[in-house]
Amino acid sequence: MNRFPAKETVERLRKQYLSGTRVELVRMNDPYSKLKPGDRGTVVFVDDTGTIFCDWDCGSSLGAVYGEDAVRKLEFD
Repeated sequence: MNRFPAKETVERLRKQYLSGTRVELVRMNDPYSKLKPGDRGTVVFVDDTGTIFCDWDCGSSLGAVYGEDAVRKLEFD
């Protein structure tokens, strides 16, 4: 079973979350992360698995994994 998103999904994510886009964390399914819902960051890139890598304002650079974590695009920040 392929757990990675389709190529089309990754391309859509790359168009939606361009480098420099501001985002807010909705949820992160990582018990070891110190990130919490509401944390904000700036998108660096989206990799081939759909993970959205961000430089978080708190200093973290953890990626939001497609299908596990959720971020929302901020229109104004």
